[in-house]
Amino acid sequence: MSALVPSDVHHAASRSWLEQHAADQLLVAPALLLPEVASAVSRATGLPPLARRAVLLILRFPVLRIVAVDAELAETAARLAGDQRLRGADSVYVALAKQLSLPLVTWDLEQASRASEVIYAGAPVVERE
Repeated sequence: MSALVPSDVHHAASRSWLEQHAADQLLVAPALLLPEVASAVSRATGLPPLARRAVLLILRFPVLRIVAVDAELAETAARLAGDQRLRGADSVYVALAKQLSLPLVTWDLEQASRASEVIYAGAPVVERE
């Protein structure tokens, strides 16, 4: 979301991180990403059409794989939410990272901290040129 909203405090770093990693790495996110981005963009800007455009942009992102939240992923997320004291939506991202043995890249320090017992999670690292 940060990469899509210029007023977001992490906008520049998020854009840089995406530019550095989108060329050679597959990015994976739960389908939950789409309504979360639409909500965040619409609420931050007050512009519902911009929120719809943001979702379309994400869907066109060539290296992004959207994963459905099926019963297995939801059960894992529920267990992690309880065990790690994660917010409901946050637990879905952690569960997917765990299921795929991938790191979770997030600006949410609470999410990263609480997830760190079960996966690698941390803020995007932007390499200087």
